[in-house]
Parts: sequence; C-alpha cells; structure tokens
Amino acid sequence: MKAKTLLLFCLGFVLTVFCCLETSANIPAKITVTKTNYQGWQDSYVLSNGQVEAVVVPAIGRIMQFRFKGGESTFWENPQVYGKAPDVKSEEWGYFGAGGDKTWPAPQSEWGKITGQDWPPPATFNSIPVTARVNRTSVTLISPVDPFYGIRFYRKITLEPDKNVMKITTTYEKVKGTPQNVSVWIVTQLRDPVAVNAALPQPSIFPQGYNEQSEDLPADLKVDNGILSLTRDRNKSHKIGSDTSTLLWVGKTVAVRIDSPRVPGESYPDNNSSAEIYTNVDPQAYVELEFLSPLKTLQVGEKMDLTTTYTLIPRTTENAGQEARKILRGYT
Repeated sequence: MKAKTLLLFCLGFVLTVFCCLETSANIPAKITVTKTNYQGWQDSYVLSNGQVEAVVVPAIGRIMQFRFKGGESTFWENPQVYGKAPDVKSEEWGYFGAGGDKTWPAPQSEWGKITGQDWPPPATFNSIPVTARVNRTSVTLISPVDPFYGIRFYRKITLEPDKNVMKITTTYEKVKGTPQNVSVWIVTQLRDPVAVNAALPQPSIFPQGYNEQSEDLPADLKVDNGILSLTRDRNKSHKIGSDTSTLLWVGKTVAVRIDSPRVPGESYPDNNSSAEIYTNVDPQAYVELEFLSPLKTLQVGEKMDLTTTYTLIPRTTENAGQEARKILRGYT
C-alpha cells in the first residue's frame, strides 16, 4: 500500500512539473524597454526580448543598432559623431552621418525644388532631435513638422516576443501646406558586408532585374536564378534600384534580412524602384539597404506609412552565396 501511494505521489509530481514546464514554454518572452546612455547620447532606449535588442536614440532620430544580445553589431555607426548633437546651421554637421536606420522623403530629385537645396537632406528628417513616446513594449519617435514638406513623421519600433525580428512602421502625416507628392523612404546603414543580396521577383519589371542609379555598377554584381548579389567597392560609390521586396545583408557571423512588400500596380520613385542598394567608399565602410513606399499626393490631414521588417539570422555556412540562397529560399 505504501509503495502504491509513493508511486501515485511520484506520478503526480512529474505531471505537475511537466504541466508547469509546458505552461511556461507557452508564455511569450517579455519585452523590456530600458533607458540608457548610448555612445554618449542621453535618454536613449534599448528594446529587448531576451534574444535580440534594438537601440533607439531620439537625440538624433535614429534606430542606431539591431543585434543579438552580446552578438555582432549589424548597423553601421560613425564613431566621429558619438554623443554629439546635430546642428542644422553648421556646414560640418549639416549632413549628420551618424549611421543607423532613418527616414527621408523621396524622391530625392525633388529636394531642391521643395527645400531650396539638393543636399543635405531636409533637416527634420535627418539632423534634429525628435520626441520619444515610450510604453511597455515599444518606442515611437515623433518629429516636429518639417517647414518645407509640412509633414510630421512617426516611427514605431517593436520586437516580436519570441522571434529575432524587429518591425518599424514609419508614418508620414501631412499637417500643413500645399498637397505634396511624396514617398516614405527608409535608409538602413549597415556595416561593411561580406555580401549584399536581393530576392528578385520573377519576372522583374526590369530586364536585368535592377536599374542603374550610378555611373558604374557595384562590384561583383550578378544575378543567378533570381538572386542578385554584390559586394562593396572600397574606392567608388555605387547604387542600383529594383522591384524586390526583400534585401539581405550578410556579415561574418550573422545576416540581416529586411522585408517590405511591394504593392502591385503602384508607382514608385527613382524609375519605379521599391528598393535600392547603395555602397559607400572607404574610410566610411558601409552599405545602405533602402525601401520606398508608393508615391502618394498627401493632402492636409492625410497619412501614409511603410512597414519594414528586420530579421536576424545566425550564419551556418562559410560560403556567403550558399548562405544567402538558403535564407532567401527558406524565408519566402
């Protein structure tokens, strides 16, 4: 009798532990938002789900980093501007090349007509502090109203609770002024890559799968079975556009896949490009993976938005081409 009682007790204990484990396994990971001093910028925020983290810096209006906790940094950062505040009146800092992820209004070819200068980018979108609205699971950056475009932008940054995924929804709100034909343009600066790839639609609207936006083509550019690949030229900058919805940065130990679905039948800037790749020269060794929304004529009171999804993927093969093909085929 005692043996039977002991057996029943043991079975009950095992079932209780199993149920507790099963229940805890089904509980989503907790998202935390922590205020920090990042590279000298006060009042920055780190979003974490325990696996990955995103660093948001309102002082310069950027998402400055996305990485595995304790892992390789993926976004490019410019150490020369750490802790500095952008000054729109200074010729030195008029173009605030801090790095990270930002938004500009497209097309760039209209900047001169709207702002009176072709470069640098409109200051509201590039080189002034913004406000941060923080809750338990997200951070939203809110800009002032740009005096030229009459547009305020919002950028809501979230992490998936149980995935290596960050989402950023960028919204343009027309607050004042005449109607403006504009596109939401997302520019993500990433560190010097092993390779950059794009999963081209089949068929692409471009005969070669891309359109040239610089005098020469990027280094090692090729298209193989619907996958575009290139590397960064250390001595000359290059840029191409495409109709892809997926871009991929491959680093030494990790890859970053960025997705933003193209809307069929819509008109896009820059020769109808919904995505673009830019490679920079030394010594600022970075590339830009860029997405654009369809063009829309915004009236006062109207909004438009673009969501970009960033996925961190650990590398599992030494060959960058094989890695890219596995990721782009495995996640589509």
